[in-house]
Amino acid sequence: MSAALQESPAPIKLDIGCGPNKQSGHLGMDAIAFPGVDIVHDLRVTPWPLEDNSVASANCSHVLEHLTNFGGKWERVRFFNELWRVMVPVKYDAAGKPESGFCRIVIPHWASNRYYGDPTHCEPFGEMAICYLDPEWRRLNAPHTDIEHNPNGYNCHWACTYDYTLHAGMAGRNQEYVQFAVNYFKEAAQDLIVVASCVKK
Repeated sequence: MSAALQESPAPIKLDIGCGPNKQSGHLGMDAIAFPGVDIVHDLRVTPWPLEDNSVASANCSHVLEHLTNFGGKWERVRFFNELWRVMVPVKYDAAGKPESGFCRIVIPHWASNRYYGDPTHCEPFGEMAICYLDPEWRRLNAPHTDIEHNPNGYNCHWACTYDYTLHAGMAGRNQEYVQFAVNYFKEAAQDLIVVASCVKK
């Protein structure tokens, strides 16, 4: 365990896969010991070196695309299960916005060529993948992906919202056009931004 982690009062703010650009006020975790990384750890290896309910909030920008579920690896499933384990339960402010117990995840959009240039990127993560983070949805639609029926399956519960960063060509367009473009045009959406709130009973 790093000295920074030992000295930080729990719960912490965590920048997952921070590389050399750690978010201010966060502890950085990355597989490579870049300058500023506090916890050198490969996300594919579980458990992460963090206690249960020890993370107040997390940032995870351009990381998830480097993990795969192909070939029976279940890396993305384990990522969401492990993040859920270490995260405190969500707490909302008066406006209904999560103020703790959430992770902001940014991933290149599957319909943008930005997804396909990096040779370390794995299969795309689309909007449909978010549904699997809800155990009730899994129970009704995909029980084979839940830990109850699959030892490699999801055991987490995330309440998610999502949005996009848009191509500059979308500037000034009305909302109806933008929604149509995101659904049907290549390059309209550049990033998928997911806010995943940790639900624990």
